[in-house]
Amino acid sequence: MKNNLYFVGAGGIGMAALERYFKARGCNVAGYDRTPSDLTRQLGEEGIDIVFDDDPELIPAQFRDPATTMVVYTPAVPDSHRGLSWFRSNGFEVVKRAAVLGAVTRSSKSLCFAGTHGKTTTSSMAAHILNSTPAAGCNAFLGGILRNYNSNFILNEQSAYSVIEADEFDRSFHHLTPYVAVITATDPDHLDIYGTEEAYLESFARFTELISPDGFLILHTGLKLHPRVKESVKTYFYSKDDGDFHAADIRHEEGRIIFDFIYPGGIIRDIELGVPVEINIENAVAALAACSLLPEFDAEAAREAIATYSGAKRRFEFYLKEPGGRVIIDDYAHHPDELKASIRSVKALYPNRELTVAFQPHLYTRTRDFAPEFAEALSMADSVVLLDIYPARELPIEGVTSKIIFDDIKCEKKQLICKDDLIKTIKNSNFEVLLTAGAGDMVELMPELVNQVTK
Repeated sequence: MKNNLYFVGAGGIGMAALERYFKARGCNVAGYDRTPSDLTRQLGEEGIDIVFDDDPELIPAQFRDPATTMVVYTPAVPDSHRGLSWFRSNGFEVVKRAAVLGAVTRSSKSLCFAGTHGKTTTSSMAAHILNSTPAAGCNAFLGGILRNYNSNFILNEQSAYSVIEADEFDRSFHHLTPYVAVITATDPDHLDIYGTEEAYLESFARFTELISPDGFLILHTGLKLHPRVKESVKTYFYSKDDGDFHAADIRHEEGRIIFDFIYPGGIIRDIELGVPVEINIENAVAALAACSLLPEFDAEAAREAIATYSGAKRRFEFYLKEPGGRVIIDDYAHHPDELKASIRSVKALYPNRELTVAFQPHLYTRTRDFAPEFAEALSMADSVVLLDIYPARELPIEGVTSKIIFDDIKCEKKQLICKDDLIKTIKNSNFEVLLTAGAGDMVELMPELVNQVTK
């Protein structure tokens, strides 16, 4: 691989992990992104120069020689990007991020976590378990900032293992070669790419074909998926309640969740969740299942790792927790099933409190495809504040606005607002527990929101 790497879409969470990996290996790394962010500022402080204009003249001299530079891009970058076009027309090696990540999986034993939802938390938990097991260790490429490390990347060049968040968007996970593959969910998503649920499921089936012959597949029970693994690949099932891997004797004790982990190797008793929300029981089972298949697995280290796991940023992250008072939680939930799970978790934590959900829909296509399901999920709340759609990479679609969700929400207290009015709306409300949800840019308002409501 060339020693100079230029990343187009450098501010993406998945791209950042690769940038840090190659920087740590002594490569020269730079790139482009559309807008500055906290992540691009962190990368800059780490010596990775990023520009925010696609003018080819801004590409540093060191990265203008095709003999020494490889260009890595994310499929979210349009073909019209001027910098990317310049690289292609001048004979550079231009590859997708997923192809580079695939090369990493082929040079290690990789634990790859895929699924419509749950993959960031389960992969982060697994990375923390392995990193807490001296005999194993890992390199980790995660889709969220793990608060234990304040990074989405863990480097251990002595380790034989890598932990990968396997992204199904644009079929990116087809570049991977898993040793252990975990599939958490196959509820249809990214229908702007796949078109139909059948095509989505076919993509996951193809992913299972890529598992190493000596490898393992771990599936959540009840999935529609029909895997196509090699004959030598061992397949297991997991869930919260049953399967080869599951939880037992689940206890809720004053804000704590403790359970026993049942697996083919025996029982690990009294595992306590560091982030005590209901959905993390199942996430922990998936992470423990994957790690337990490795010869270096250490039950005591695993128990301690789950207890000390602090969570990924934007995955059920507490911004305010007043003793006996108001609570503000932020979650990345942007699919209806994720949103339902997040709301259920908050209601289980605070069963006698009124729950307000502020939700920012992500993508016009996802809003169009799942509007009734989003409305059903939001109807579980006591009060709803619905924001305009965050478009991300998409152009508007005629007739698709947040109102097609709003009209079907069966909740007496509901408001439809623009993002700029969020802080004022929440400050003027008499909320008890607030859940902010979505994959858009609403999270940028959280520090000021907390500041305003605590004045």
